[in-house]
Amino acid sequence: MGKAEYAEDVGHYWLTSRRDPDTWLDMAKDEIVRAGGTVLGLAMGAEARTGRTAYMLMFEFDGERFREVWPALPSKAGNERGARIQAATMLYRDVVARCVSARVLGPRAAFFEFLVLPDARTAGEVADPELLNVVPRVLQLGDGR
Repeated sequence: MGKAEYAEDVGHYWLTSRRDPDTWLDMAKDEIVRAGGTVLGLAMGAEARTGRTAYMLMFEFDGERFREVWPALPSKAGNERGARIQAATMLYRDVVARCVSARVLGPRAAFFEFLVLPDARTAGEVADPELLNVVPRVLQLGDGR
């Protein structure tokens, strides 16, 4: 399955809610706190050239920082508000699922792709070979071998 190009193509959460995106984002922050994390920031940004928007949630668990960015896909019909609601809803649903996993597997395992590395990139932004050089301690076995 390829990446969806338009919000309507995703299928899930398209025009299923009238809640403002801020409501979904506040609920995502509450979920992080309930799971034992600390919310450090929340932002919505837009590219000046294209006007495409995305939401960013920055949070911390046990001293490790995570940054999750969720884009609002463009709408075929020009319903950008619907696309922003859909993006905020998907971010919330993703955070909920990962917080459940964090309670069992730990926050690092649940949110690993969003782990902020010393150079400010996330683990998910680093190429596989590069990952071995950037975060070798993450890949070590629990007994130190």
